[in-house]
Amino acid sequence: MANIIDVAKLAGVSVTTVSRVLNHHPYVKKEKVEAVKKAIEETGYIQNINAVNLKKGKTHLVGVVLPFLDHPYFGQLIQGISHAASVHHHKLVLYQTGYDKKQEMEALEMLKLKQIDRLIICSRSVSLDILVDYSDFGNIVIFENGQNTSLSYTFVDHYVCFRTALNYLYERGHREIGFCINRLDGTNSKQRERAYRDFLKEKRLPYNEAYIFTKCLYLEDGERVLKELSTMQQRPTALLATSDQVAAGIITASSKYHIQIPDDLALIGFDDQPIAHVMDITTVGIPLYSIGQLLFEQAMTESLSHKEVSAELIERGTV
Repeated sequence: MANIIDVAKLAGVSVTTVSRVLNHHPYVKKEKVEAVKKAIEETGYIQNINAVNLKKGKTHLVGVVLPFLDHPYFGQLIQGISHAASVHHHKLVLYQTGYDKKQEMEALEMLKLKQIDRLIICSRSVSLDILVDYSDFGNIVIFENGQNTSLSYTFVDHYVCFRTALNYLYERGHREIGFCINRLDGTNSKQRERAYRDFLKEKRLPYNEAYIFTKCLYLEDGERVLKELSTMQQRPTALLATSDQVAAGIITASSKYHIQIPDDLALIGFDDQPIAHVMDITTVGIPLYSIGQLLFEQAMTESLSHKEVSAELIERGTV
C-alpha cells in the first residue's frame, strides 16, 4: 500500500507539500496541488485518518453509552443526540452495554485512548466515582442527577414525578397501588421506590412487596405482570408502569385475563411515547428528544452545567 513518501516522490514535491495539500492548506501553488492529486490517484494512496486525528488530538467522535438500542425510550434519546451531533459535524459511536460493567468500562477506555473525544452516559452500572476518574481524559455527561460530582448532567426528578402520579391515583380513590420497574438498583429506580415508600408512609397505607413488579421493560413484560396479578387474592387497583411499552403490553393482554382498564385496573405509563397517544394511555411525559439534544450540547461545552428537565402528567383514558 502506498504511503505519503511514495506520493511525494511521484509528484516531485516534499512530504510537507503533500501534507499541506491533504489538509487543504491555502498557500500551495496550483501546479503542485495538481501534481499531488495526480500522484494520489495513480498510487491509490489512502490517508490514515486515525493518524491525522491523533496528531490533531480530535476525532470528532462522541461516544454514547446506553443499555439497549431496541427500546423507544433510548431510541428517542439517540434521535435527539444524533440531530445535535449532525449540527456540530460530529459522528456518534454507540455502546450497547446491557448494563454490563465490563462493556461500560470499554467505552471509558476508548475515551482514555483518545479514540473518541467525549462520552454521553444515558444509563449506567459503573459507579460515579469511576466516571469522575475518567473525566480527566475527556468530557463525560450523564443523564441523571449527578449531585455533587464534577460531571455535567441533565436529569428528570423521578421522585417528584412519581409522587405526582401516585397522588393523582390517590385523589381518584385508589389505595391499593403497585408499580412496575426494570431494575431496582438503578439511580432513577431508587428515586421511584423512595417516592413510593414515602407516599405510603404519608398516606398511612401498608407496604405490599407483591405490588412491585421487576424486570419490566418491554411489551411482553406487561402480559407477565397481568399473569401475576390474576393469581393474587387481593390485587392492586392501580399500577404505575415502567414505561408506555409496558403499559401497552398490559392493555393488550387485559382481555385475556378478564381485567378491564381502567375499571378493574387504572394504569399510568411513563415517557409519552407514540404508542401512548395511539392507545390513549395516561402517562408521565418526558421530553426525551430534547433531552438528547441538551446532553450533546453539554458534552460539547467544557464548562460544568447541571440541567433539570420537567416531566408532565398527561391525562388520557387509562385512569
